[in-house]
Amino acid sequence: NSYKLDLSSNLRRRGIHDVFHSSLLRIHEPNDDRLFPGRLDSQIAELEDRDNEWAIDRILSHKGVGVDAIFEVIWKSGDRT
Repeated sequence: NSYKLDLSSNLRRRGIHDVFHSSLLRIHEPNDDRLFPGRLDSQIAELEDRDNEWAIDRILSHKGVGVDAIFEVIWKSGDRT
């Protein structure tokens, strides 16, 4: 019960396999750019291609030190995490 999908050339170039088991597939919901701006397929995974790295606009706050540090940032795409 597997399906072969027609992936974009960008995803194929990144090495995403085009055959998926039916249990992994869901109905496509288009992105609402007003609610979630900057969600591009080039931001899905950072495999080999380092040309499309995500960039931080600014660091808002942080907790902890060293390897235990957690940062709150605003990305160039406008997202806040």
